[in-house]
Amino acid sequence: MSLAIIKTGGKQYIVTPGQKLRIEKVNKKEGSEVSFNEVLLLSYSPSGSARLGDRNNKIEIGNPYLKGVKVLGKVLKQGKNKKVIVFKFVQTNRYHVKKGHRQLFTEVEITDIETKSKEEEK
Repeated sequence: MSLAIIKTGGKQYIVTPGQKLRIEKVNKKEGSEVSFNEVLLLSYSPSGSARLGDRNNKIEIGNPYLKGVKVLGKVLKQGKNKKVIVFKFVQTNRYHVKKGHRQLFTEVEITDIETKSKEEEK
């Protein structure tokens, strides 16, 4: 079992295979594959544990990214988050503006974390 830290949409996520997460919008259709090449950290263990604090884990840290490592995922859904109200108010000038915003997202299921060693075995 392995664990990785990826960067996408200006944010960093800790991911493991089988995990579902919502990220910033990616222009892919539902059901298609998506690949994350910006992997910052990879932690893997021969025993099968994927916790960051486990002493038996092997940890690789990128500078800034790991070469030959990519995280694969499947796009489950494209959508919009709940509405966030933005209200600006200045009392002295009797100024007020009310706006709403719904952020676009992509829901992704992480399917695999590929490393150089997995590619060499094939």
